[in-house]
Amino acid sequence: MADAPFNVMITGQAGRLQYEAVLFAASLRRCSPGFTGRLFVAVPQPGPLWDKDPSIRNPEVLQALAELDAEILPFENQVFGAAYPYGNKIEALQALPEGEPFVFFDTDTLITGELAEVPFDFSRPSASLRVEGTWPVPTLYGPGYTGIWQSLYTRFGLDFPSSLDLSQPDEYWKRYLYFNAGFFYGACPRAFGARFLAYAQSVRDDPPAELTGQSLDPWLDQIVLPLVIHSFGGGRDALPPGYLDGGTSCHYRLFPLLYARESDRVVELLHEITAPNRIKKVLKAYEPIKRMVYQGRGAKVRALFDRENLPRREQAIRNRIKKEGFWMR
Repeated sequence: MADAPFNVMITGQAGRLQYEAVLFAASLRRCSPGFTGRLFVAVPQPGPLWDKDPSIRNPEVLQALAELDAEILPFENQVFGAAYPYGNKIEALQALPEGEPFVFFDTDTLITGELAEVPFDFSRPSASLRVEGTWPVPTLYGPGYTGIWQSLYTRFGLDFPSSLDLSQPDEYWKRYLYFNAGFFYGACPRAFGARFLAYAQSVRDDPPAELTGQSLDPWLDQIVLPLVIHSFGGGRDALPPGYLDGGTSCHYRLFPLLYARESDRVVELLHEITAPNRIKKVLKAYEPIKRMVYQGRGAKVRALFDRENLPRREQAIRNRIKKEGFWMR
């Protein structure tokens, strides 16, 4: 169990994320009564880096979040914005209380167990290992994984060899420290966020030559996150398996995927937390929740798949749902 109170942050803004924020908060309050920290919904404010106002203005959403004891945390985008909205999770960290341990979750997550019982060691940060080898994609003429990753560790004065999983073969993606940015945690959000932002700006604005031909969008946050975690003494083995992305949280990402592949328990929880009239009134305004949860399309998606024998690749799951005309995002 974490030995100190900690805060939780998600990001929310107008559109899909505001409804996911309500779901996240409802799941946290339902499944984690022992959580004693603060729940922040970090909301970007209008400014020159946004072409439309990104803030949450829906009064029913704001009221639902308040009733779930979620605190709206406004922040300004100085670096990213509409051009790279994944940067919100980086810039918002500066608005959290300094020196208080934090856990960030992507908004498309449900808390499914007692968060207070997760054995976080905030002095050793980590992140989600529910990840595929999405980056880099080495080109025929090189460099390979080693050359690409080593150039990044060298850029920031980090020890590259100690980041490697030597049980994995050379030039296989799992040998190199790589996370999904769906959750991450650390001891101080401002220190973590400042380094995250500095590394991300450096890679975006002046990528090492070894990254020529590699896509930075949408991967920038996941490229830089391992470097930040390693720089603070964290790593892939800092959190015992089975808690986050396990019994305590579910990063469902999109509602058709939730119904296709997540456990009966996750689906039951979703239906439980969306049932109260005060929540239903808010969420039915969002078409995917209206159709999937309240009108039964999710059950039709679920009937297409055997959870014990799912396709190995997510794209095959998506294609089957699309073929049946049930895809929504």
